[in-house]
Amino acid sequence: QGSELAGWAMGRWTYEGIDLNHNFADLNTALWDAEDNDLVPHEFPNHYIPIPEYYTFANATVAPETRAVIAWMQRYPFVLSANLHGGELVVTYPFDMTRTYWKAQELTPTPDDGVFRWLATVYATANLAMASGERRRCHYDDFTRFGNIINGANWHTVAGSMNDFSYLHTNCFEITVELSCDKFPHASELPEEWENNRESLLLFMEQVHRGIKGVVRDSDTEQGIPNAIISVDGINHDVRT
Repeated sequence: QGSELAGWAMGRWTYEGIDLNHNFADLNTALWDAEDNDLVPHEFPNHYIPIPEYYTFANATVAPETRAVIAWMQRYPFVLSANLHGGELVVTYPFDMTRTYWKAQELTPTPDDGVFRWLATVYATANLAMASGERRRCHYDDFTRFGNIINGANWHTVAGSMNDFSYLHTNCFEITVELSCDKFPHASELPEEWENNRESLLLFMEQVHRGIKGVVRDSDTEQGIPNAIISVDGINHDVRT
C-alpha cells in the first residue's frame, strides 16, 4: 500500500490480536530481582534463565508464532541474530526493557554492552541509508548523533522483547534493525532497500567469527562436554557449550 495508505499499526498485531514484538517471556524482571537480593549466580543463574511457569500455561496469552520461534531457538544453538523492523533508521541493542520499571526510557546495558554496541555499529556504518551524508531524521529522533545505534531501553522500553529473551534464555546475541523511514515501501522501492542493506547483512553475519571459539573436552576421554558453563571475568553473563 505504501506509507500514504497505511498507519504505523498496520500489520503489527496477529489475527488473535497479539503484538509479537512484546510477546516473549519477561526474564529481565526475575534476573534483576535476583540480583537485587544477591542471589546471582549462586542461587539464580545469570544466563539460560528458565521460562516462568505462568508463561507455559495453555491459557497464557502467547501466540503460536511465538511458541514456534521459542521451540526453534531451543532446538538450534544460535549465537548471532537480527530481527528486521521498519519505520525508522536505527539499530537497537539489548536490553530493550528499562531496569527502573516505571521509566519509559533509561539506558539499560547488558553485561556484554561492548559486544552489542560493536554489532550494532557494524550494521549501521555499512548501511547506505544510515551512513549517507544526506541522511535526515525519519521522525522526531535524531539518531545520527549516536551513530545510528541506540540501547533499546534508552529509546523506549519493551517488556518481553525477542532480543532480551534471546540473550537471557539462550547463547544468542540479537539486535533489532529498523530498516527504513517508510514502514511500507512500495514494491518499486524494494531494490533500493536491498542495496541499502545487502552489505550490512553480510558484514553482520561475518561477526559470528569474532570472539573465542573452541570445544570443551573431557581430559580423559577427549569427548566434547555439552552444557559446560563458560565464565569470563568481569562479565556477569555466562554462556554454555
